[in-house]
Amino acid sequence: MNHHLQIIGHKISISLKKKGRWPSIEQEKKSEENKSSFVIEMEPKSKSSVVVLTWEDLCVRVPSSSSTGNDIAIIEELNGYAQPGEVLAIMGPSGSGKTTLLDALAGRLPSNTRQLGLIHVNGRKQRLCFGTSAYVTQDDTLTTTLTVKEAVYYSALLQLPDSMTTSEKKERAETTIKVMGLHEARNTKIGGWNIKGLSGGQKRRVSICIEILTRPKLLFLDEPTSGLDSAASYHVVNRIAKLSRQYKMTVIASIHQPSSEVFNLFHNLCLLSSGRTIYFGPASAANGFFALNGFPYPPMTNPSDHYLRTINKDFDEDTEKGFGGKVTTTEEAIYKLAKAYKSSQIFQQVKLQVSNLCKREGGILEKGSQASFLTQSVVLTRRSFLNMHRDLSYYWLRLGAYIGLGLCVGTIFLNIGTSFGSIQARGSVLLFVVAFLTFMAIGGFPSFVEDMKIQIFGRERLNGHYGVAAFVVGNTLSSVAYLLMISLLPGALAYYLVGLHKGYEHFLFFALLLFVCMMLVESLMMIVASIVPDFLMGIIVGAGIQGAMILNAGYQMIFPTQYANEGFYKNEFQGLQFPNNQIGGSSTISGEEILKNIWQMPTGYSKWADLAGLLGMVVLYRLMFFSIIKLSEKKKSSSCLNGA
Repeated sequence: MNHHLQIIGHKISISLKKKGRWPSIEQEKKSEENKSSFVIEMEPKSKSSVVVLTWEDLCVRVPSSSSTGNDIAIIEELNGYAQPGEVLAIMGPSGSGKTTLLDALAGRLPSNTRQLGLIHVNGRKQRLCFGTSAYVTQDDTLTTTLTVKEAVYYSALLQLPDSMTTSEKKERAETTIKVMGLHEARNTKIGGWNIKGLSGGQKRRVSICIEILTRPKLLFLDEPTSGLDSAASYHVVNRIAKLSRQYKMTVIASIHQPSSEVFNLFHNLCLLSSGRTIYFGPASAANGFFALNGFPYPPMTNPSDHYLRTINKDFDEDTEKGFGGKVTTTEEAIYKLAKAYKSSQIFQQVKLQVSNLCKREGGILEKGSQASFLTQSVVLTRRSFLNMHRDLSYYWLRLGAYIGLGLCVGTIFLNIGTSFGSIQARGSVLLFVVAFLTFMAIGGFPSFVEDMKIQIFGRERLNGHYGVAAFVVGNTLSSVAYLLMISLLPGALAYYLVGLHKGYEHFLFFALLLFVCMMLVESLMMIVASIVPDFLMGIIVGAGIQGAMILNAGYQMIFPTQYANEGFYKNEFQGLQFPNNQIGGSSTISGEEILKNIWQMPTGYSKWADLAGLLGMVVLYRLMFFSIIKLSEKKKSSSCLNGA
């Protein structure tokens, strides 16, 4: 049996040496041409303008939910490297730790994990966060209302520096779309739950398009061929490999089950099972490693299928047959391969190469050049405005609901007149406006969560497409026109059907105050969206805060509702005269007296002061939203740094 393995190992070693895959080791004796004779030739490619990534004894653990309290290892004692101009494939069964390894290398592990070991970028201990690398996640988080061309073009305007002209950015976007084979679908909307659009595989290619626009020096791809057919998978990976060679990009991709053609495009392979390394080395030499350890590659079989079937223990009743017809369980095969790798010379060569690359200290990986803050703000405003215009659920449904409420309020209190009884009716109308029209601004919360946290903002911010300040500015400016429309149309219906204070200046103040109230509530919802990860929970929290504001309207310093009440009431009653039905009083009663004696509102300052107070709280809430995001990013960055 050992003699048989020695013969196979000798043949494979000679074959690989002829192809230049393995070096000839002068110190190696011919009698040692067995399992330990697998040696990788690893020429360092580190330069200041490229990225060499290494990891040593990398472990990731999560707290156990059991009573023992011991941490659970997701990946353990992994060693490896990735070099410019090459594509490293991370393969393994589901749950083997592929995505966890990618997240650890990219500095994107969740806060409940504990990372051990060393990660070096160009020989330096450096965290990778916010724009230092590009990451294509498993989920295609895209703006569903945009076409392929619009999504990629807007991303190019955001990411590419101002030193490039608009035409150059457009050309880069169009070229990248063609590279990913999306030219025919460039005018098709991406689509979502309410819009028919691209297929899953096409969305996957759009996600890749957006992240390779800048030709990043370090690119992470999590399941890049998910949803793609065999031909599309080959073309996508082939073009990524070509870009890697052309621009000296360091590419690390987790992949589940590549075809044999796709597998042959990978330079190196990291094979994982249950968080342990089964093999790390040239992809073309993996078959020799498996054959040498008793699991030869069956003829006419996809090599990746063979490797994954051998190390997938989810179906342990399946067995693997090695040399001599011996039946081996999957658990035993995994243990045997992992042990063989740890004791092989290839593992020692990997560790030696990692050590050598760490000693060759290169330049610090810095965030790439971006568009200026002004450009980012303008582009984000345009994109967000277009999304709001096309998304029926963002503002249009709310506009319909607001018009319905305006008609209800207007017809219930139709033409209330100026009698003494109209005083109470006017107060009721204004209370309805404050309570219901502003309260319904919470209806936009699901869209905020989708666009700002779970979906678009989270991905683009982590990949460094733009800054938080530009996002806040763009989101604020893009919503102004829609909020004005919602304030004017339903407000005019309610105002003139009821017959409130005549005069266009009073209506304009009414509409302006309603607009500021809606913007205030939306600012509050943005704060909630930045804290609460789920939109159902967020609606509950937001509704609770809104209810507290209405019930505690007298506490101005805490809740802004009182500013709104005072502004509406002052605008309505100041300057009006009503017949006085109270016994012993004058025949008429002024609006100022009504405010002071009936509604018990202060009249020492004007309605414009109330409006200014609300505007100040809008600014305060937007700044709070900005601060919460920055603090959250700082926390993530520190956790990445501490774990590295």
